[in-house]
Amino acid sequence: MNSNVIPSSCDAALSWRRLTAGLALVAALLAACFIPARAETLLLTGATVHTVSGATYAPGDVLIKDGKITGVFDAGRAQRPPDVAGTVKIDLRGQHLYPGLIALNSGLGLAEISAVRATLDSREVGEFTPEVQSWLAVNPDSELLPVARANGVAYFEPAPGGAAVSGQSGLVALDGWTYEQMTFRPAVALHVYWPEVDLDSTPKARAKDPKKWKSLEDQARERREKRQALEEFFEEARAYVLANAATGTTPRPKPVPAWEAMGPFVRGEKPITVHADDVRAIRAAVQWAEKNRYRITLAEARDAWMVAPLLAEKKIPVVFNHVFTLPPRDTDSYDVHFSAPAVLHRAGVPVAFSLGVERASLVKNLPYEAAQAVAHGLPADEALKGLTLYPAQIAGVAEQLGSIDVGKVATLFAADGDILDIRAQVKRLWIAGREIGLETRHTRFYEKYRHRPKP
Repeated sequence: MNSNVIPSSCDAALSWRRLTAGLALVAALLAACFIPARAETLLLTGATVHTVSGATYAPGDVLIKDGKITGVFDAGRAQRPPDVAGTVKIDLRGQHLYPGLIALNSGLGLAEISAVRATLDSREVGEFTPEVQSWLAVNPDSELLPVARANGVAYFEPAPGGAAVSGQSGLVALDGWTYEQMTFRPAVALHVYWPEVDLDSTPKARAKDPKKWKSLEDQARERREKRQALEEFFEEARAYVLANAATGTTPRPKPVPAWEAMGPFVRGEKPITVHADDVRAIRAAVQWAEKNRYRITLAEARDAWMVAPLLAEKKIPVVFNHVFTLPPRDTDSYDVHFSAPAVLHRAGVPVAFSLGVERASLVKNLPYEAAQAVAHGLPADEALKGLTLYPAQIAGVAEQLGSIDVGKVATLFAADGDILDIRAQVKRLWIAGREIGLETRHTRFYEKYRHRPKP
């Protein structure tokens, strides 16, 4: 046939069916490739096992089957795991085994390069956007994910920012091809950024931008307006939820996506993460939550140590990300934030460590935040809980994550030393029983340039 002749409609239809069938076959093969392999039965032996929730076994053994922990054994007391056919034994002698670290209140997955706007997806337009779901925007190909994973971080909470009510966060695993595969638990918290209470007393003549300068009276008025707008939004949302729940002939209100999203939070079924730093803002947020019977977690929490007894009394956990923040007042001691977690712990407040929304590239340093707190009075076992068990409890997943216990998801990592020691290196990592590679852009560049030609 002449190649310039246009095929008949029958030939075209036949060609289209063949092409469609071929594409369907290729799609099926690709889908099959992406189906996660069934986890093996593993026996991790000889390591110092830090269960976090209980005793530390040195040495200990951990049995994993189908992605779950099925046994934890104290080898020092001759506790032996059962012989299971097909078990793959992994010798971890000389290493320390920990549950995977959990990074709450993070910008990981939402931000890549702070100077490049196109790589930032942590903010939404508008002041009240509770329907926003941050885990849907996570970039599975972010170069920051494997860097965090290489230091033991296995789960993170991408927190939306930039608004009074900025949206909901989920808990995401550092493993998967897509955000659907990575999402471990959706909608773990609603994020509220409490209005700032500080007033800028800089004279107009010394202001960086005189056009944006505001008097103390104007600033105070704006602060009151923001607080009032926040409270009114929650009151309207609660009224909407109550109206929808009412029975009878009263017509129900027209669906409003923002208020629909508020239901579990105004009913107290799920926690609200309140971001507040100043002690006055923290007190106001606690009073607001108690008045309305909201469940809250305090994030950022720079001055939380100043009201530690209040937070303990109200059973409000803290996600603290100011360990290395400079003291804000000239009356503060140099170590005010180094010792803040210890102060909170002594009062009975659970403290989880975080790097905050703005420091996504530094999530890998999470263990060192806890280590600094240990150097200033926090017990080491509490520091480990602040990296694992307490974040799991705050996120509502403690029945599955946060410690090495029978029945929990087998997410663990092995390090060649104490993870609170900066010299320790993570050697192996398992998420849901599947071993994950620890390659990062740093290791790739190292391998590339160590073989460069010598002059």
